Amino acid sequence: MILKDKIRALRVASGMSQETMAEQLSVSRQAVAKWELGQSVPEVETLVTLSRMFQVSLDRLLKDENDCLGPLRPGDAAGGVDSLVEEEAKRYGVQGFCSFLLRAKAATYAGKGPETESSRPSSHDLEYREGPLLYVDTFLGGMAFAGEEAVWLDRTPLWSMNYLGRVTGEGFSGDFLKEALKSGVPSRPYRGPEYFSRGEYTYISQVSGTMDWFEGREFIYVRGTEVYQCLFHGGRIV
Repeated sequence: MILKDKIRALRVASGMSQETMAEQLSVSRQAVAKWELGQSVPEVETLVTLSRMFQVSLDRLLKDENDCLGPLRPGDAAGGVDSLVEEEAKRYGVQGFCSFLLRAKAATYAGKGPETESSRPSSHDLEYREGPLLYVDTFLGGMAFAGEEAVWLDRTPLWSMNYLGRVTGEGFSGDFLKEALKSGVPSRPYRGPEYFSRGEYTYISQVSGTMDWFEGREFIYVRGTEVYQCLFHGGRIV
């Protein structure tokens, strides 16, 4: 993600309009619009103010990388992929565990894949297999929901993630959420990408930690108004 996208993502995630951000930074709304279009960049003093306003270091704000935008607490690692899960999979001849995870997600809920037999009363269960790897996503509910994604390696649990979410406003689109989830990248295989937008819809995902131990949250906004939120956390199983 580059600077113009980070500025927009931070603004939308905070619920600010361009006008509100402009007022807090003592600049014009047109200036904010130009930053988000990539037509200009903020002055150094303004970048410092943005860094303080959103609790994001200047280094993380300016670097063009797949880094989590949310503020990190002491001891947290930047959002990214830890090598331990990959190394464990390689012991069984499996290359690219995180890529497998993305394919599994794209083939199940995000790809409107078929459900399997319910493992619990009223649960929705989806499965995907590749060689010794088995991915299972099982969840309860609809407009408010909870679930778990897990991966087994030769019948041994390897990785798991729990999530809890809800629709919070009018205009939510399940199809847009699925589209965002299908756009994930191997460096961030937890849910969707850091930022995804189509038309009036915007998806934002923030993660702290690594594949071994992480927590995150995702939101969907319609014209700057939040309509969906989801919290998730998980890690490697030993």
